[in-house]
Amino acid sequence: MTETFYDVMRRQGITRRSFLKFCSLTAAAMGLSPAFAGKIAHAMETKPRIPVLWLHGLECTCCSESFIRSAHPLAKDVILSMISLDYDSVIMAAAGHEAEAIVDETIQKHKGKYILACEGNPGLDEGATGGMSCIVGGKPYTEQLRRAAKDAMAIISWGSCASWGCVQAAKPNPTGATPIHKVPDIGNAPIIKVPGCPPIAEVMTAVVTYLLTFERLPSLDRQGRPKMFYSQRIHDKCYRRGHFDAGQFVEKWDDEGARQGYCLYKMGCKGPTTYNACSTIRWNGGLSFPIQAGHPCIGCSEDGFWDKGGFYNRLSGINQFGIESTADEVGMGAAAVVGGAVAVHAAVSALKRTQQKGEQE
Repeated sequence: MTETFYDVMRRQGITRRSFLKFCSLTAAAMGLSPAFAGKIAHAMETKPRIPVLWLHGLECTCCSESFIRSAHPLAKDVILSMISLDYDSVIMAAAGHEAEAIVDETIQKHKGKYILACEGNPGLDEGATGGMSCIVGGKPYTEQLRRAAKDAMAIISWGSCASWGCVQAAKPNPTGATPIHKVPDIGNAPIIKVPGCPPIAEVMTAVVTYLLTFERLPSLDRQGRPKMFYSQRIHDKCYRRGHFDAGQFVEKWDDEGARQGYCLYKMGCKGPTTYNACSTIRWNGGLSFPIQAGHPCIGCSEDGFWDKGGFYNRLSGINQFGIESTADEVGMGAAAVVGGAVAVHAAVSALKRTQQKGEQE
């Protein structure tokens, strides 16, 4: 029988208290109430670890780089305890025929009960098989993908490469790079898209934790992304949002507005049109995220972001107060309101002084 997560943690000398604390942190990372910590603990005590096959296609490995930096839960806990990472050509120690045999063994032994994690996309420019692209063990990525996807419980498309195509699929797309869900004959396994370039580490580990705990897919939006992380715009929870509403914007790099932490909308920030959890979960253990570091969001988790380009071009038609007001109008309007208020105050003060003088006479 396959070990459970708790079995592995006990074998590593981890206390019950630390285990429960871990479950609470994991629930918080997934945006669940503290009441779910008990359910997570029960699942990890009783359910066997999920076998995972992690395949790599056209990509830069930034998803793996992000994943191994997860803080809640730690990536080592996910890899060594929560899941059984049976195959990953980038981080596994094994190599050669023995390593490739693991794929077939996992598919046969755990049919319908393993997760296929896809990092990167296949190039279909050389025909249905993908030609000679991304050869591992003598097989192109497309062939590996179809073989593993056929009997998978679920497929996770890590990052914008697997989810949307990203830079590889940008025009003119010479390799015919294709996102996972558009690959012909991919099978019927449900696909969870976790876009981002790369995705946030804790988002990646939380998706795996959810599958283990509840034995079902998380609630997905119409594009196939987990709602718990992709239901709100970065703009909605951005700490600079108050400056946006007040019409206070950075006008050029390193101006006074930039030093005061004003909104980066006019510098091309795509936060108002990008759905992700960057402004709440953040990066590097919750330390920061691009906007906090002074750089506008480039919308890397959205479909076609690379072809849309214009990373520093201002979005148009973003409304603020009411449906008719744009950010530029509000900026000018705020100044006019302040000026008008000063004038009204001065007029009222002058009237009061005249009345008081008349009464004294």
